[in-house]
Amino acid sequence: MARGARRLDFSSHVRAQLRTLKARLDRRNIVIDTVRDANATLDPQKVAGWLVRQADEWIPAPCWAVVAPDVSGQLTVLADKGLVPALGPSVSGVSTWVVEQGVELMAGDLAKDRRVNGEVVGTVLAFPLRCRNRTIGVLVGIDPLPSATPPSLGSTLTAALRTVLEPVAFALDNAFALQRAEALSVTDDLTGLSNSRYLNLVLRREEKRSVRSGRPLSLLFIDMDGFKNVNTEHGHMAGSRALVEVASVIRSCARETDVVARFGGDEFSVILPDTGREGALFVAERICDRIRAFRFLEGDGLAVRLTASIGVATLPDVTGSAEELLRAADRAMYRVKDSGKNGIFVAERTT
Repeated sequence: MARGARRLDFSSHVRAQLRTLKARLDRRNIVIDTVRDANATLDPQKVAGWLVRQADEWIPAPCWAVVAPDVSGQLTVLADKGLVPALGPSVSGVSTWVVEQGVELMAGDLAKDRRVNGEVVGTVLAFPLRCRNRTIGVLVGIDPLPSATPPSLGSTLTAALRTVLEPVAFALDNAFALQRAEALSVTDDLTGLSNSRYLNLVLRREEKRSVRSGRPLSLLFIDMDGFKNVNTEHGHMAGSRALVEVASVIRSCARETDVVARFGGDEFSVILPDTGREGALFVAERICDRIRAFRFLEGDGLAVRLTASIGVATLPDVTGSAEELLRAADRAMYRVKDSGKNGIFVAERTT
């Protein structure tokens, strides 16, 4: 481009690309190729990454992004090209509107567009990713500069693009479904913590990492004292709610890098990577203190008091294997039980 020449605004740039886009979408095998490529992986981020690259081939833009709701329903960026912080509000606002409406959004100047709220700027092309009569994500193309007119593909090209995007939406939805199923397989239904299956998987993984790095690995085994009395006196539904509260208290005592699991019944466990004996003992004391201080089932008009017995074991101080680490922490917990409950015992290496 010559010095001083003004580049086309994004809407004009889109118009200049229409013939090339039509040729791409008119290819005989376009849908077959899309189905094959989009389904080459079952990782949602990789499906989204492929779509971002494909979209930038169809219509080059300063920014492309694929946005979809996460497991909590919050919109999150799965993949992007050129998404700088200044464009975050625009991508978020556009995606929210498209998910709610289920139709395309094309705007020449977002700052003047009443459909999108917030501090939004630029020219935008946004397409819903729809399958099974649901919008499961959004493909957003954006230029930070406004255009004189909204970009337009025309009805024929828009319909063709919808056809091509539909198998991508199905691939993304299938990847999400697998991700949710995998999460459920390692999650305790009641508390939302990890389950014992995931605990064992992580413990074996962290054992190998600990051995390679020479860093310690600690494990807490927690048993609630006399918890059966809650079920007996207040019913099993109240007992389940109390377990949810116990899980929340324990989770609040751990770091994000720690793994908190419900081992079964009223037993819990915490994996503490890169944590030695003293650090593990500190976390165990914090859990004991917070459980003793907490008033359980206040929402039911009760004020149940509970205590916990906690066994602590550290690798390599006590043992060299994940399996033995779990057994050592379990035995240490029973030492607390045998000596009056409501306390902590740190496992020692046996000879």
